[in-house]
Order: sequence, then structure tokens, then C-alpha cells
Amino acid sequence: MALKNKTIFITGGAGFIGSNLAGLLVEDNQIVLFDNLTRNSLKDRSFCEHPNIKLVQGDILDFAAMQEVVSAVKPTHAIHCAAVAGIDTVIRSPVTTMEVNMTGTANFLKAVNGTPDIERVVCFSTSEVFGQQAFLAGEADGAQIGTVGVARWTYAVSKLAAEHLAIAYHKEHNLPTVVLRPFNVYGPGQVGEGALSIFIKRAMQNKDIDIHGDGTQIRAWCFIDDMIKGLMKSLEHPAAVGETFNIGNQRAVTTIYGLANTVLRVLKSSSKINFIRKDYADVELRVPNVNKALEMLDFGAKVDLDEGILRTAEYLKKKELV
Repeated sequence: MALKNKTIFITGGAGFIGSNLAGLLVEDNQIVLFDNLTRNSLKDRSFCEHPNIKLVQGDILDFAAMQEVVSAVKPTHAIHCAAVAGIDTVIRSPVTTMEVNMTGTANFLKAVNGTPDIERVVCFSTSEVFGQQAFLAGEADGAQIGTVGVARWTYAVSKLAAEHLAIAYHKEHNLPTVVLRPFNVYGPGQVGEGALSIFIKRAMQNKDIDIHGDGTQIRAWCFIDDMIKGLMKSLEHPAAVGETFNIGNQRAVTTIYGLANTVLRVLKSSSKINFIRKDYADVELRVPNVNKALEMLDFGAKVDLDEGILRTAEYLKKKELV
């Protein structure tokens, strides 16, 4: 089942995930993107000037501006992708991270609450709520907030607070909310600080790849097409309302060092791998349990790591972004 003749409102809609969702839905729906354009993936997309897309430049901390847009377009579906993310950015700006991710989410939920004919509201949390050690972590497992005062964990804390608020809106106001916890999404259109995106770009140029720390950190990597399929399930499936879902690929698991070597092998690159000092707290193990999404939404990730790397490299080459 695909969405048709709907009005889709996406905060952070010019970003990585938002623009990919817009591209999937643009032919049959009206798409309204609300974004401050800090990270603009939309500009490199073939559909960026499609007549069904309206881009509004705005800040989610500006409640009046967002409410004005929501009131005018009366969305049937609203997706909140906008956030501060990326380790370097979070550590550099912990106050902004907390304000944008918590207050911005509060503004979004307040703006869409009570919208006539709203059918679904999706908010993005993060896999980081599981803390430094998370193997086959399920949605019902306890969240970890990290040591207070360590800037690295402000992202997880802000997202966890936003997640609680989204579910609270469902319980108290009957807003049809869904929360998604993405696990290391990568692929065409990624902008910002994604490790795999950086590795692929540098490998394509045969430039050195830098690994922070010893490279033993373990991650599960989810290709963007799988992420979007999971997101679509959350927008369409009646069982999703009021629930939280891990969205990731528990089979595409490797250490960061193993990831770098996989990129070099797949792309036949001559890049060298360097290990550099890591001066921040990090997640050492993060692998999802995805049974809930499989059982309730009939969703499971399909794209393996080799294929995802190749498809990302092909996109970058085609768009002349390397």
C-alpha cells in the first residue's frame, strides 16, 4: 500500500532521510519540506524542483513559523527528521543539541496536534538511547543516559526526552504518533558526519582513511532504502501507532576497522588506514534486535553491506560529488 493524494509535512526535509522520503512520495502527493538548510541533500536530487514539492526555509525552534506552515497546509502525515546530530557537532555544541532536539520536537508536536485529518505522525529517536554497550537491544530494553556533563551523551538524552514526549502526545491527546530508532543509516544523499559516507568518499579518491581509536567499535549498518521502507511501514501500518521501533540491519555488522577494510575491498581502493587519537566517549557496541518491526510491521532490512557501499559509490560518481 502506497500513500497517494496526501499532504506530507517533513521537518529536516532537505536532509538525508527527509529528501529520500520526499523523492519516493513526490509523484503522488504534496510534499512540504521545512528545513534551515544546514545540511542540504535536496539540492543534488533530480526532483528538487518538482512542482509537488514546496520547500520552506525555517527553524524548528521558531514555533510560530512552523505553526503557520502546518496551519496553512493541514498535513495528513507529519514526519519529524530535523535534529542536531553527528559526534563532532554534538560535542562542540551541546546546548544547541539539547535545545534543538528537545524544544524543536516539542514545537513540532504542538504544531501538528489537533490538525484536522492528521493520520500519522512519525518522530525520530536514535539507537544511542541504548548507551555504550547494546547487543541485540530491543525496544523494551532500558535506555541509558550516560554520565551527566559528558557532552557526547547530550544527543541521546535529548532524543530520549523527545521520544517520551511523542508517546505522551499519543496517550494524552490521541495523536497518532510513532517513534523510530534508526541504527547507523548510510547511502546516497548522506550529508554531514557519517563514518561510512566519509570512508567511501575517501576510498574513491584513494585518500587515507582515519579511524578514531583502535577501530574495534562495533556497528550495524542500515542502507537508506531499507530505512525508508521501514519509515513507510510506520506511516501506513495501523499497528504502528503509539509504538517505538528499531530500524536497522542486524546482519550488516562489523567493527569500524572491518568496515574500512570492506570499503577498500569493494571499491578496489589503494587508500591507507590510519588510527588517530580519540578524545571523546564513544559507543563500543551497537547491534539492534529488529524482531518487533518484523512481527508487527512485516519489515526487515534487505541490502547487505557490499551492495550498499557499491550503490553509494555509484551515486557519488554519477553526481560528481567526489
